[in-house]
Amino acid sequence: MNRIIMHIDVNNAFLSWTAVTLLEQGSKYDIRNSYAVIGGDEEARHGIVLAKSNPSKKLGIKTAETLYQARKKCKVLKVYKPDYNMYLRRSKLLFEHIKTYTPDIEIASIDECYLDYTSVKSLYGDPVLFAHHLKDEIYSKFGFTVNIGVANNKLCAKMASDFEKPNKVHTLFAHEIEGKMYPLPIGDLFGIGKKTSEKLIKLNIDTIGKLALTDPIFLEKYFKNQAINMINSAKGIDESKVISEEYDPSSISNETTLKSDTYDKSTLYHYLELLSNQVSSRIRKQNKYAKTVVVILKDNKFVRRQRQKKLVNATNVSKEIFLVAREILNEMYDETPIRLIGIRLDNLVNSVSYQTSLFDSIKDKESDQTIEKVIDEVNSKFGSNTLKRASIYKYNNK
Repeated sequence: MNRIIMHIDVNNAFLSWTAVTLLEQGSKYDIRNSYAVIGGDEEARHGIVLAKSNPSKKLGIKTAETLYQARKKCKVLKVYKPDYNMYLRRSKLLFEHIKTYTPDIEIASIDECYLDYTSVKSLYGDPVLFAHHLKDEIYSKFGFTVNIGVANNKLCAKMASDFEKPNKVHTLFAHEIEGKMYPLPIGDLFGIGKKTSEKLIKLNIDTIGKLALTDPIFLEKYFKNQAINMINSAKGIDESKVISEEYDPSSISNETTLKSDTYDKSTLYHYLELLSNQVSSRIRKQNKYAKTVVVILKDNKFVRRQRQKKLVNATNVSKEIFLVAREILNEMYDETPIRLIGIRLDNLVNSVSYQTSLFDSIKDKESDQTIEKVIDEVNSKFGSNTLKRASIYKYNNK
């Protein structure tokens, strides 16, 4: 049976949630219909526009431009400060409501989630009719609108939800990909950042369809190991599962929000190494080994993405976890500004039996484990930063 996946995305979340809150507090007008923006912290975020109303958009005000630039376009512009605690409360209420239909939802960011409808279709019927019902119910219950994309995988569901907005349901089933997705500009493909899009256009690959039909060998010259993934995405191929919070309790993760958004891969490597040390130390305390490494990224628009890699040999060695995590990052990073990075270790096991090649050394692996256990013991006794390995990234940078 074909999977049926939905992507649910709050329309203009920060501004919509602020508008609903103000109306509940007795405001006489809806800021969604006025010249209004949500403006970031003047000092930490340099006063940028985080969200804008439709009237503001029509005047040319753009997300991520400075408030100074926005005010030049609209002298009567009203700026509202972000309230992340309120956003989290609204987000939680929304996701809890969606979970009343099925626990199979994956929270992708503060204002979007994936829902696996496959197992509940027999309960609720036609997926498109259900999506319309859910969309209307959310507006009636919470006062804000959502877009819902319906497809056979997460990638196409995400693409569909980004079609015409707001308050719409769109489909992008497998048989619709060539007609609906191929004609779109290459920059509209989920996962393709601005710089990657510019490189593709220079190669005369300016639509998703052209990328789908590109020879992988040709593309590998310019994008190396990312080429196949890019072409598969253009074809609407995505086998990733909807991973609910209850999906795999045998996991350990650490995430960190960066002080400022960064494009710099070296900075991301640095944080990956720190996170690798943290998660590996935690599973060593449990005498467990990880069979899967997951890297988590959240960009400056709060879009949350993750990619995983299964290991030939389960491990709890920080060096090995970091090197795998770095490989994953190289495959998934598209030069979008990153504000949060994380590592999750999945499929934890209690023991490990090595599959080795001519180039592997079991003694080296066991030595690494012994060294890291000593480091853990010293740090546990004298403080978490008393003893640490030399930086893997510093001496093994690619």
